Amino acid sequence: MKVYEAIKEYIDEHGLKQNAIAKKMNMNKSVFNAILNGNRTLYADDLKAFCIAVGESSDTFIFKIKDIKKEGA
Repeated sequence: MKVYEAIKEYIDEHGLKQNAIAKKMNMNKSVFNAILNGNRTLYADDLKAFCIAVGESSDTFIFKIKDIKKEGA
């Protein structure tokens, strides 16, 4: 699972509105939608803004990543 997929899953599971979150993040809703669809890179600053907007730690989303390979593997 990629971070943007974990974010999208979180939004769906908690019944949140993408427009409301984008507004709290001070981000254009079309940019936020592009991130959630994997059409735009999710930067660290974007993840931080999202976490602040929903009151969660970034660990909630980062630890769902399964496709990170260990260094030297």
